[in-house]
Amino acid sequence: MSLFHGLSAFPITPTDAAGIVDAAALTRLVQRIEAAKADSIGLLGSTGSYAFLARDQRRRAVETAMAAVGGKIPVIVGVGALRTDEAEALARDAKAAGADGLLLAPVSYTPLVEEEVYQHFAAVAEAGGLPLAIYNNPGTTKFTFSTALIARLAKVANIQAVKMPLPQTGDFKAEIASLRQATPSGFAIGYSGDWGAGPAILAGSDAWYSVVGGLLPAEALALTRAAQAGNAAEAQRIDQAFQPLWALFKEFGSFRVNYAIAEQLGLGSFAPPRPILPIGDEARVRLTAALKHLEAQTHS
Repeated sequence: MSLFHGLSAFPITPTDAAGIVDAAALTRLVQRIEAAKADSIGLLGSTGSYAFLARDQRRRAVETAMAAVGGKIPVIVGVGALRTDEAEALARDAKAAGADGLLLAPVSYTPLVEEEVYQHFAAVAEAGGLPLAIYNNPGTTKFTFSTALIARLAKVANIQAVKMPLPQTGDFKAEIASLRQATPSGFAIGYSGDWGAGPAILAGSDAWYSVVGGLLPAEALALTRAAQAGNAAEAQRIDQAFQPLWALFKEFGSFRVNYAIAEQLGLGSFAPPRPILPIGDEARVRLTAALKHLEAQTHS
């Protein structure tokens, strides 16, 4: 199976207030994902707060993860940065630490045009020398990849996959069919946006890049496997169990909620990087109820 298939679980990156990675806590998180038998770990994704971390701490996170689970589960590392040379250096760091693949978003302050994004990705893909997934994340980058640009990038050496946002129309089949027609055979198409995971896989997507999988990998894997098997009824049943959690993700952002999940699961008490603030008490009460509902529905 390709690196960019199945459940890719994205953990938070625990740090102190100064942005220093808590290696022991990160080790616990990635070992938990590996023990659940997820298909890969998505390290330093948006959930892993890559944009808030200095280069040395990103390198520390990769080295920590590889020491803990390298060779046991594939590790895909986010290498997005404002400057192309910085992203190239991060890609080299990830490869040197033993990463299996890369994930790249077109991070920017000045809005980028397609040619700038193309040249940025081509340069980082060459520098990293590892299989790379395009991270199409317009919610944070404000750049949306056209099908034509994805098709062009799919011809670049090492670029092997795309991580898509949920389609605004909700028509996964049409979007996947369009992307498959435009890209080479074997180019992997996956989705983020956890509440769309079941429908996306049932419609034929290759991967779920999962926020919740970083902390609840067993439950996320159950949904993934049901959808991969074409068992729509079971996938929908598990997805329903997740609905109270999805509602919190939509309202407060999955990034904030995941820090509170980690605390409620007893995995550690970590604050999101400032200026991001933790969710409030009312939301935490709802989260407790959502986690109890999920456990009752998936472990009954």
